[in-house]
Amino acid sequence: MQTYNKSPLNYIGGKYKILPQILEYFPKDIDNFIDLFAGGLDVAANVKSNKTFCNDINFYTIQIYEAMQKKKIYELLGYIDDRIEEFDLSKTNAEAYIKFRAYYNKTRNPLDLYILVCYSFNYQFRFNNKHEYNNPFGKNRSCFNSTIRDNLIKFHSNIKDFVFSSENFKEYNISFLNKSDFLYADPPYRITVGSYNDGKRGFEGWSKEDDSILFNRLDDLNSDGVKFALSNVSEHRGQTNDELISWAKKYNVYYIEKNYNNSNYQVKDRNGITQEVLVTNY
Repeated sequence: MQTYNKSPLNYIGGKYKILPQILEYFPKDIDNFIDLFAGGLDVAANVKSNKTFCNDINFYTIQIYEAMQKKKIYELLGYIDDRIEEFDLSKTNAEAYIKFRAYYNKTRNPLDLYILVCYSFNYQFRFNNKHEYNNPFGKNRSCFNSTIRDNLIKFHSNIKDFVFSSENFKEYNISFLNKSDFLYADPPYRITVGSYNDGKRGFEGWSKEDDSILFNRLDDLNSDGVKFALSNVSEHRGQTNDELISWAKKYNVYYIEKNYNNSNYQVKDRNGITQEVLVTNY
């Protein structure tokens, strides 16, 4: 049974649990791979390509990855262990967490942010509109445990040659892509709202216009013979993304099961709360 590399970040919208479903439809031979909305890198860390480019408008995550790249794994683990000891971080020490959070918001070291997230509620990235990290303490639940450490070690070796950037997808350069390349887009889902796309956390929200611009960019890739795949949600709690559904009719649509079993071409529960889809042009 195939195993997958898991991100050391518990990123909202992460694709780790459905990797078997979506990677099944990815091209087998990829020269340049672009993960346009890279997030926690669960996808990029499991795609084989000659060159991998990872972009995300959340520059905090990109800065973490770049900081990790610059250190050897023993240096990275040593830094994390020293910080945990210095601030007395644990599953139960709320006072230490609050102190460390205040320290990070003044100093803004990317690796400190990673450690902070490891001890926060549900391991989430959450900022206020001033870009101050404000996620509460993950009492009796969150810590830099042995599983996260192992994930980090494997993850670190996988991203050593990745090219990172933090640009708005509208400006990101994809003109160099050709028929041997592949782009994956996992944008914020317009009919769902999370801390990454509600427009209230110091980052832009996601609108119908953003969907339209992204669809047009993907159409341009298709015209140039470049392969792409798009993850999105067509239905959610009684809402439908009609623009997505209409646009996707000219491509291949695969339905992703919510229970994360093996992928199936048919929707088994059209009355379900959420229907995630993968759209490809090949």
